[in-house]
Amino acid sequence: MNNLEQKPWWNYLEEDVRELIAESFLLLDIFQNRSQEGQDINKFHDYSFVVFPAAKAYEGFLKKLFFNLNFIFRDDYYGSRFRIGKALNPSLEEKYRSESVYDKLVDYTSDVKVADLLWVTWKDSRNMLFHWFPDEKRAITLEEAKIKLDEIIIAVEAAIKGCKINLTN
Repeated sequence: MNNLEQKPWWNYLEEDVRELIAESFLLLDIFQNRSQEGQDINKFHDYSFVVFPAAKAYEGFLKKLFFNLNFIFRDDYYGSRFRIGKALNPSLEEKYRSESVYDKLVDYTSDVKVADLLWVTWKDSRNMLFHWFPDEKRAITLEEAKIKLDEIIIAVEAAIKGCKINLTN
């Protein structure tokens, strides 16, 4: 599992979020080990299912981060109406800009790098995997699943560092 439980930010995550990330890495390990044992790992057309738990965890992490930074309110955090894809979208229409977490992140960090990374990771490693398209171009290989998992971890680490989250509490 890449020793994630030893990362300084691991305990910042909610327990169920940690479990979801661990599930994704367990699935990855299972299929990578099958490959090393000579078993056919090309059994599946799409390995998005390896990324799904971590992508769900990424959503939980982002909600907690935004709530802790006072970018969203209690109703947003605990409710079912808040949409990260909308709030994190840098191209959000002007009439919705008051809901923009992207803008708040840019202001808070005085830079677009963290906000852009969180957005791209959301779009590529969560949103695009969860939707079906007739041309099936969203199907990913096991190696691509590993890359998506790494992208999620990199985004979490960049957000913790870039937003200067206090991990000692």
